[in-house]
Amino acid sequence: MLQAFFNGLSGLLAFSKGLDNVSNNVSNMNTPAYRGSDTFFRSVNGQDGQGLGAGITGTQVRTKAGDTRQTGNDTNAAITGAGYFVLHDSNQQLFYTRAGQFEIDKDGYLVDSVSQFRVQGVDASGIRGDININKRRTLPPTATTKVEMIGTLARSGTSEATHQIKDIVVYDASGSSQKLTLKFTPQTTSVSSASWQVDVSNAQGTLLTSGSIAFGIDGSPQVGQNTLAVPLTNNGGSQAIVLDFGTPGSYNLASQVASGPSHTLTAKVVDGSAASSLSAYAFDEKGVMKLTYASGDKRDGSQLVLANFDDSAALIVGEKSLYRSPEYMRPHFGRASEGQFGRIQGGHLELSNVDLAQEFGDILIIQRGYQASSRVMTVSNEMIEQLYNGTRGG
Repeated sequence: MLQAFFNGLSGLLAFSKGLDNVSNNVSNMNTPAYRGSDTFFRSVNGQDGQGLGAGITGTQVRTKAGDTRQTGNDTNAAITGAGYFVLHDSNQQLFYTRAGQFEIDKDGYLVDSVSQFRVQGVDASGIRGDININKRRTLPPTATTKVEMIGTLARSGTSEATHQIKDIVVYDASGSSQKLTLKFTPQTTSVSSASWQVDVSNAQGTLLTSGSIAFGIDGSPQVGQNTLAVPLTNNGGSQAIVLDFGTPGSYNLASQVASGPSHTLTAKVVDGSAASSLSAYAFDEKGVMKLTYASGDKRDGSQLVLANFDDSAALIVGEKSLYRSPEYMRPHFGRASEGQFGRIQGGHLELSNVDLAQEFGDILIIQRGYQASSRVMTVSNEMIEQLYNGTRGG
């Protein structure tokens, strides 16, 4: 009877521990990337095989991933598939997490918004390091080198008059802009080609250069007369901009027609821009930070590094949705969408994998077990009391 009493007590203690774990799961149902855990019970036996009640062997993390949800925050990231984000603290100790709640700190580093630990990236050589955008906040200016001429010039009819293209914005190496005007005047047509005089002037009307381009009888640009170099001086520097009318013998850019209602020739500035500030950034499925600038230019930034483990259930659970690797288990590092690693969903967060239906079911089982253990203690106590009463002298 005494052993039954202690067996019931051990049941109360074990089920209490189980309820503690379930309550922790439920309280973290809205914690990003939180992974619930299960409590495992064990029987306790004496040396002669006699049952001595129940105990707790420990808890084990559920490695199933949670659902993902779009957040609208471009620095958030979720992993679809295997892998963990890699963080490190000020002592360079590594931590791992599925919660991609990232932000840019005051020093330009990508950090975990909860722990403020820095997020690790990987370069082309596979070397891990911090992700910092400070040097990428501004895109330096670039000089214009080429302008493509696209469309047609008409030789006959009322359209044979001169054709002008105004306000072509080009840039020098310092990022300063100039507006150019192109004027096309038809020249005497020979048997084999038709040429045009091209006058290039700046916004003040100053003539910068004058030359000619020519088309063959098929209307395509002629060899040696399909480009025109324009000298440009700005802020004490000089550069040459090439007006490209297309590949000789083809119609990929400009061409000439024997007749037409009007000229359709336009100018497309291929390159060159002023200094431009960073306006947006987001992660692609490979974990590469895509940078977008105010000018519309796009650049690739750093790439997130991922870690995976032979046994994710053996990871040591810490606070703030962080994990540590036990000393005997080494992480495998890699890139998203390669090998064993999953892909990245930028602007998303992984949700908790806690299933309330399962937790409520566990609560009912724990409650029944606790009640039954309590009843065993009550009956054992009553029997012991009856035994004591029966041994009293009359």
